[in-house]
Amino acid sequence: MSAEIEIDDALYSRQRYVLGDGAMQKMARSSVLLVGMDGLGIEIAKNIVLAGVKRLSIQDWNVAASYIDLSSQFFLTSEDVRSNRNRAEVVRPKLADLNPYVTVDFLTAPFTLESDIGYLKDYQCVILVDADITLQLRVNYFCRNQTEQIKFIAASLHGMFGSAFCDFGDAFIVSDINGEEAKEVFVADITKAQRGVVTCLENTMHRLETGDVITFREVSGMDFVNGKQFEVTVESPYAFSIGDTRGPQYETYLTGGIATQIKLPRRISFESLESQLRTPSILPTDLQKMETAADLHLGFLALAKFREQFERMPNIRCANDAAKVIHLAGILNLTMKEPLAELNTALLQQLSFSAQGSFPPLACALGGVVAQEGLKAVTGKFSPLMQWLYLDSSEITTLLKDEEPSSYMPRGDRYDGLRACVGDTACERLASAHIFMVGCGAIGCEMLKNYALLGLGINGLISITDHDLIEKSNLNRQFLFRSQHIQKPKSVVAAFAAQEINPSVKITAQQMKVGPQTEQMYSDQFFSKQDIVINALDNVETRRYMDSRCVTNQKPLLDSGTLGAKGHIQVIVPHLTESYVSQQDPVEHDIPYCTVKSFPAVTEHTIQWARDKFESAFMMKPMIYNKFWSSHGSPESVIQKLKDGKNLENLSLLVKTVANQPTTWSSCCYLARRKFEKYFNHKARNLLHAFPLDTRLKDGTLFWQSPKRPPIPLLFDSKNSLHREFVAVTARLLAEVYNVKMNNQDLLPEKMEKVISEVEIASWQPSFKTIETDESVKRPDPSTTCIDDLQTVILLLEQAVQTGRLKSDVSSLKPVVFEKDSETNGHIDYIFTASVSLQSCRLLAENYPVDVIK
Repeated sequence: MSAEIEIDDALYSRQRYVLGDGAMQKMARSSVLLVGMDGLGIEIAKNIVLAGVKRLSIQDWNVAASYIDLSSQFFLTSEDVRSNRNRAEVVRPKLADLNPYVTVDFLTAPFTLESDIGYLKDYQCVILVDADITLQLRVNYFCRNQTEQIKFIAASLHGMFGSAFCDFGDAFIVSDINGEEAKEVFVADITKAQRGVVTCLENTMHRLETGDVITFREVSGMDFVNGKQFEVTVESPYAFSIGDTRGPQYETYLTGGIATQIKLPRRISFESLESQLRTPSILPTDLQKMETAADLHLGFLALAKFREQFERMPNIRCANDAAKVIHLAGILNLTMKEPLAELNTALLQQLSFSAQGSFPPLACALGGVVAQEGLKAVTGKFSPLMQWLYLDSSEITTLLKDEEPSSYMPRGDRYDGLRACVGDTACERLASAHIFMVGCGAIGCEMLKNYALLGLGINGLISITDHDLIEKSNLNRQFLFRSQHIQKPKSVVAAFAAQEINPSVKITAQQMKVGPQTEQMYSDQFFSKQDIVINALDNVETRRYMDSRCVTNQKPLLDSGTLGAKGHIQVIVPHLTESYVSQQDPVEHDIPYCTVKSFPAVTEHTIQWARDKFESAFMMKPMIYNKFWSSHGSPESVIQKLKDGKNLENLSLLVKTVANQPTTWSSCCYLARRKFEKYFNHKARNLLHAFPLDTRLKDGTLFWQSPKRPPIPLLFDSKNSLHREFVAVTARLLAEVYNVKMNNQDLLPEKMEKVISEVEIASWQPSFKTIETDESVKRPDPSTTCIDDLQTVILLLEQAVQTGRLKSDVSSLKPVVFEKDSETNGHIDYIFTASVSLQSCRLLAENYPVDVIK
């Protein structure tokens, strides 16, 4: 087996979380051939390169750049058209610039029916864009007849209509059909019956489907089921059956147990292109026009026949050519295994009318789908397309005014492809538009690229704002940015990149947040000038704010977002649709305080615990500390107030901070090491002291039963990288909070080990604090904690003043705001090490692999 390829986590972190290392490794070893560099082809190529395959070869034999291409081919320029340059040759260096880990080469060999295609054996996936149907059939036959079948994809875009076809061979293995985490539920009961029914604890929804496979662990009584696999039949949202459990091996269920879904690989068999032409398996994409896809299947085949007969595509808005296409579609319909009763001639006419055109938004959408299918082909991750997909934007034609055919004809400019689809009037309306887009991340980059290709705002204005700076992790999916742009404003760089695509576009780029604090900038007068507003945001709060501004000013709003491999879009039109806030996400129930603090049962609980610790130690406590001194003045003033018997809020927290405040890097390490002992050893001992293993509840059942697990105290091991990393990252964050100087050399393992070895750890002494077990009890307010011995507090503060630890002008601490997107600030490292360490002492780590947690 070949050695593992090192994955650049700083670049691929977001994608890595979605796909997993197994899929990333397969991708990094894969070679893909892409033939055809029109607008659809460049979208596919861009996405595949960003994803990180080993090699992408592009081939576009004997095809020069044209003005039609400029409508959707964002890496071509007017100069390339005037110079008659080959499309693939022009775009190769620009594609290579997207990702330093991907080799992009340009093949010059002819790609025709007579060509030798033996070199296709060098690729795991072959993608043909806008190829003749006879060539598609030949290549598909070749791919299927290799010992290791080559995955084959064909796609084409004609005006406002697009198609895609996949054939991944006779025995394609899908390792994970949906990318979702394996579902897991706690068991309340398992019946002994012909249909043994498993009931979930506390009526929790299991979210399983009939046919899923599960296994059990920690079941007491009916021990036989532990470690065995069972196929599920769903009985209700809260129960499922696992087959016959009446046998003698199935003893009576007593208590506990966890059912975990097992995600088994699936074998999928594809049919060849030749077979699928007559009996197409088409994925429906629009439930409002279910019959459209079947008509488009015939329409695209008719276009292929037309091109074969006349060696050209139908002329723009030519009724005679459209009639020929419809006639060919009728003949082809008779050859189908299930012919249509009636053809949609109006749809086929629109297909013919715009066949020479190019519609940028559809190229973007279909290019994303086809690229994703290519990644599925080489990784086996996610369910592939079975086997045809048709997308269309035909609704637009119903909004267009009746115009003379001449308004759709080419004029030798970059909008020829768009004009062939929508006509001159629509192009002029787009050109005069004023739009406001908030956010220039992954979606924002794609939007801005499309707007530049559409010529939107060339006589109006595109206003964009984004307060973020570019990070390395952005480069994997925000294609307008390059490595030289890191730490530059997203909006400024995105605007510049869009104007490189179309120099005529007018864009004003700002770096402001939108919210009440910027309403002087983004006033009602500003909104009144906009024709449409676009959200390209990553948070709900700002979405709601933008929605309220659009409702107030009666402006259309486009909202969209992504989560892993999922996405959504919502079109909001005044007086026609509901607004964004009309629908609310289901209420997320908070994890009970006692569960997070003392009885974590699943990974989410430990992550929440670590997140709470971060907020408390590095943000809230420093903020409260600073506020205390700003409210009460100097230490001498505070001491006098205490002597006068005054009750000061947050005094308990202040005292602890003063007593433990580190002043050197070594003292930061000492405090961090003691926190490890407190969190993962002493706390576990206190739980076992308060609730020994044989503790029973009032009803006689054991206290320590699923979902509660008795902890095992962790013994710190300086050789253990996880233990050492927790101390190092905690010490680093403490140094940041307390303004202690340190450098990267201090974090070297040998130096950390030396400092940590000198820390004296107090032996565990039983704590007699009450451990909360009531799930209804809320988190206590730290400001209300009482101090019993006020004289001790006064003495401690006086000593701190005398020794210089507290000065009259108390230095402010630096609260650390959690930031997940930085690869170097240590915040995610803290959450990871704290969460996994907690899982280790709660026996959860074996159930939740480290890569899943991270």
